[in-house]
Formats: sequence, C-alpha cells, structure tokens
Amino acid sequence: MYRSTTALFAATLVAGLGTAASADTIELHGASQFDENHSYTITMRKFEELVTECYDGDIEFVMHLNSELGVERDFFQMMSQGVSVDYAVVAPSHMASLSPQMPLMDMPFLFRDLDHWNAVLDSGTAFELIEEEVLGNADVRVIGYGGGGTRNLISNREITNMDELTGFQMRVMGAPIQAMIFEAITAEPSVIAYNEVYNAVQTGVVDGLENEAAGIEQMKFYEVAPYIILTQHAITVRPLMFSDHTFQRLPEDLQACVLEAGPEAARHGREIESGQDGEKLTMMEENGWLQTVPFADRDQLLELSIPVQDEFAAELGATETLERIRGM
Repeated sequence: MYRSTTALFAATLVAGLGTAASADTIELHGASQFDENHSYTITMRKFEELVTECYDGDIEFVMHLNSELGVERDFFQMMSQGVSVDYAVVAPSHMASLSPQMPLMDMPFLFRDLDHWNAVLDSGTAFELIEEEVLGNADVRVIGYGGGGTRNLISNREITNMDELTGFQMRVMGAPIQAMIFEAITAEPSVIAYNEVYNAVQTGVVDGLENEAAGIEQMKFYEVAPYIILTQHAITVRPLMFSDHTFQRLPEDLQACVLEAGPEAARHGREIESGQDGEKLTMMEENGWLQTVPFADRDQLLELSIPVQDEFAAELGATETLERIRGM
C-alpha cells in the first residue's frame, strides 16, 4: 500500500503507522514476528535494499518488528485485504485456508536433500500452480522462497536404523500429514501442544519429537532428548509474499523491481537460515549438549513415505505439483 502525504498523515493519526513522506514518495510496509537478527527479517531487509537499488523513484520502507502487527497469519490476511502490510515472510501452513495446496510445501520427505530443495526453489516452475492459486484466491503474490531449517528426529536414545525406529513414540504437530508420514515410517506419533513437549519427554509420555536446530536450542529439548537422529525429513520453505492490491497500484518500473528483487532476497535468506541451522547444531554438539546420530536407512524412509505423499497431494489437488518436484 503506498500513499500520498495526506493519506499517510491520516493513516498515521488513526493507526500510528509510519511517518509522513513527500507527495512523490512511495511507502511500503513490511512485518515480522521477530527482531533484526532473524532470517525472516534479514530476507526482507535484503529485499528492501535490492528494490531501492533498482528503482529510480523515491521509495521508503517501514518494517514492523517483534509482532507489532500480529503474527504471520495476520500478515497474510492483511496482505490479502490490501491493508497495513505489503510484504512479509509467511509459513505455508498460515495460508492453507485460502490456498489449499500450500501445505504441500511442509510435507515431510518432500525433498531428497539440500541440493534438491535448492533446485526446486530456484526452478521458477515447481510451485507455479500453487502460486496461481494463492494469487487467485487471496490476491497475494509469492515473489521468492526462503527457509532452510532442516528438521530431524530428537530422541532420548540413539536410533540408527529402521529396527530401532520402530515404535518410537514421538510428538508431532497437529497437521494430519505429520501423523500419517511418521506412522508410515513405523514411529508412533502423538499430537502434543508445543509448550508441553519438554515435560512429555521428561516424564516418558513420548520418547522424543522432531524439530530444527533453532527450536532445539530455544526450548532446550537437548536436556531431555540429547540425541539428534539425522533423518533430515524436512527442509523448511518460507515464501516471501507481496500484496497484489499494492502491486497493482505500483508504477510498472517498480513492479519490475519487486519481481526482480524477490527471488534474490529470498535466496539470500535461504543461505542465512541454512547456515545458521548448521551452526546452531554444531555449537550445541561442541558444548556437549547433544549428539548427532547418522541414520543408515534414510532411503527406506523416503520410500515408505511415497504412498502417503501421493494420497495427501491428491486430497490437496496438488498431484501435478508433487510430480514436478519429484522430477527435478
């Protein structure tokens, strides 16, 4: 959303957003749940930098940090409505109500490895049908793909192969695909609230969970489950989104800059997040907080997950997208 000085002044009085700019200045608002050090915010700052370098006109960016405007679900709704937020990084699960295919991006074992993940996100075609859906249903554009956190199993005991994995009692998120996938690979999943997981592992309700390095560090899961089983079953995808209401009101040269800057900024964010993920895991292991454990039968995990993936993609209407991903 960009505004003249008069409109911006009125909005500032009502909502307390932004500061007055000249009549010719275009003002764009970003939002993040986190501070300047988080990869989401770093991604958006890179986007701002690249757009500023590209665009010859006057442009001003205003970033709302630390959940000042709510959480990711709120940001997406605001972008869809064309109010308050023009660009943000949003996890796919927060867009499912308006884009039924979006949860495919969070499906375990969707990517064979980090190289495959990068190839898919850089392809420009793998998620094309999902992009069309979210634009048509929600009036929000995907302009790039961030992410990069690798999720592994976190266990109170060593697990190195399929025999040892069988019967592993683990916490999963509430999304049905999570339970379906982990049942298929012979674990025993249970849905438990995130803030109750530490106690559930400590008291033996479950043997562990799955998460990425940032979550392990933040919640100190290593204190009760110090073995990180390197299943690498998911690599996060975090789309950089831009309100199409705003986009359609921008001059054509600025539209071109937004579309050019989005993929590059998101790629920069991926490098930051994937790098931080590995650094955090290494730091915790060097401090003696946890031990990483190779998993010998990962190819079998991928094979066991295929029928569940097929069924889930069909339910979402995303079979063609899944086939594109597998073919890359």
